[in-house]
Amino acid sequence: MTPERLRAFCLEFNASVEEFPFGPQTSVFKVLGKMFALTTLYARPLTVNLKCDPDEAVRLREEHPSAVVPGWHMNKRHWNTVTVSGAPDKLLRELIEDSYDLVVAGLPKAERLKLDRP
Repeated sequence: MTPERLRAFCLEFNASVEEFPFGPQTSVFKVLGKMFALTTLYARPLTVNLKCDPDEAVRLREEHPSAVVPGWHMNKRHWNTVTVSGAPDKLLRELIEDSYDLVVAGLPKAERLKLDRP
């Protein structure tokens, strides 16, 4: 996945926005003010930090040791850093969607319903 496709995919989700709270190079993708993905889009290798269920995070790290590692500068129990070139495109898309869904699940019910993600 290219940096442009990564950005476009993250912005496809309802109410998702891209912000730059850590400087102009670091893209932070949020839904209703809560982060679900963080990346430096033009870094090599391209990586993205994604929220993950703690048990699933451990499983993914074991199954994809060269592509999925504990979240860099993040809570390592709840975040993974995924090397884009090392992850199959389908897996990467699923992980981004799972991250978005986990963040949405933590929102108040009224906000979740507005997003069509009960």
